[in-house]
Amino acid sequence: MRHGPEHHWHHHGWHGRPGRRRLGPLGRYVRARLHRRLFVWFAGAILTTAVAVTATFMLLSRVEQPLWRKDYDGGRAFIGRLFASNWAQPERNAELMRDLSQSFNVDVQVLGPDGQVLQQSGQACRHPGLVAPIVSAGQTVGSVRLCFDRHTGMGWMSLFGLGVAVVVLWAASGKVARRLARPLDELSDVVRRIGEGELGARSELACHAPGEIGLVAEAVNEMAGRIEKQLADQRELLATVSHEMRTPLARIRLINELGRDNGANPRTWDDLDREVLEMDSLVGQLLASSRVDFGALSVRELSIRDVALAAVERAGLPPELLDVSTTRTTVNADPTLLARALANLLDNARKHAGGVDKFQVRDEGPLVLFELLDGGPGFTDGVESHTRGDGLGLGLKLVRRIAEAHGGTAFAENRPEGGARVGFGLPSA
Repeated sequence: MRHGPEHHWHHHGWHGRPGRRRLGPLGRYVRARLHRRLFVWFAGAILTTAVAVTATFMLLSRVEQPLWRKDYDGGRAFIGRLFASNWAQPERNAELMRDLSQSFNVDVQVLGPDGQVLQQSGQACRHPGLVAPIVSAGQTVGSVRLCFDRHTGMGWMSLFGLGVAVVVLWAASGKVARRLARPLDELSDVVRRIGEGELGARSELACHAPGEIGLVAEAVNEMAGRIEKQLADQRELLATVSHEMRTPLARIRLINELGRDNGANPRTWDDLDREVLEMDSLVGQLLASSRVDFGALSVRELSIRDVALAAVERAGLPPELLDVSTTRTTVNADPTLLARALANLLDNARKHAGGVDKFQVRDEGPLVLFELLDGGPGFTDGVESHTRGDGLGLGLKLVRRIAEAHGGTAFAENRPEGGARVGFGLPSA
């Protein structure tokens, strides 16, 4: 199947996708960052609001124009009557002009019937704002003009004020957009760094950002922590398995060479069986660790006594070593993983502590404890290393992880009378 140019990925984006318009340089610049898109949205909202307000005022002015016109005509008639009543007394009209000019900050002129200026208060009129005819005895004897030249700067001042308001709102919208988008930009940068393999990257927004952004940042940090821990556990597990698999493989190789040189005998086959069982145990621990990593637990209600007794029998220990003193009868756990944890405890005691003195199951608060007491040398390298699962001790590390996967805890400590106390606790059913 041939693919045309519309299916090629370019560095500017996906071209030719149905329903997606090609973006120009400005469009790509705006869409690249969230705060730019927010800024454009805010700016568009401001301009739309300004246009809507202007259109509303224009519409209202058209609706109210008859009322305004009526007031304007009434004002003209009133001023004309004032000057007509004092037409025969020029000094009275001069006093009236001064009062109008001072009270309303306007220039006033009285003109004769031929348009000649008869009297004036203020400066000459360049742009008459109101012209009122002076009618006396039924005849137009002149007119009076009110000029608002002193107020011509108010329009520019209003436009300047409006421009300042728009600029301030626009700048504020940019600041608000950046403030809203900055946490998301930081969070996306952290996610990008985690995706590139920098698993130690963490967002600092979890403690400071309010609301949903803080919750998302906290979730991202927790996710990164879990991924980092899981990968570290897997690397350590692979190193441990590789280290521990070499020993049985080397012994199998040695047994094979001895069998070829001296001939096979029943002891040879017993030795091979033992090493195969050792490798099978390591593979079982690897599979159990993988199930814990992926949370593939099949939890069901199990009998505490039956589980503990089965572990003792599989380890080939006498049942007298088992002491079940718990008042609970069942525990919720994955049977395979619980059996693996108990087998690891018993195997660790056999290999490193000279055997088990006592295997007891008892209550401690809300937990049911499965613990082994031994008479060995104890933990000479520090108890904390075993409870954390440090080093190459795959057995006890897996015990801790299985216990934590079930909502429990693991412990390992030296006993005052000598030896060690090692085990784990699980919540009862």
